[in-house]
Amino acid sequence: MPFTTRRRHHAPATTTTTTTARPYRRSIFARREPRVVHHQKRKPTLKDKVSGALTRLKGSLTRRPGVKAAGTRRMRGTDGRGSHRRRRFL
Repeated sequence: MPFTTRRRHHAPATTTTTTTARPYRRSIFARREPRVVHHQKRKPTLKDKVSGALTRLKGSLTRRPGVKAAGTRRMRGTDGRGSHRRRRFL
């Protein structure tokens, strides 16, 4: 392969899990390990990014902070989509 051409490859799709260590609320002298809390996050698509950006713009222009925050959550994949399971047969 000549040095003027480059190989193009895609990086493998990896996901990371976001966790937060929260200590127990106990007395000063009690020693316990902190709990690890798992935060659900999905990988946003390009459609989610564009839709969230437009929603954020709409929330900014109409001065509605809740709409703006919803757009931010959609862009970051923390809006909770895909977390609600439905029954299949009933």
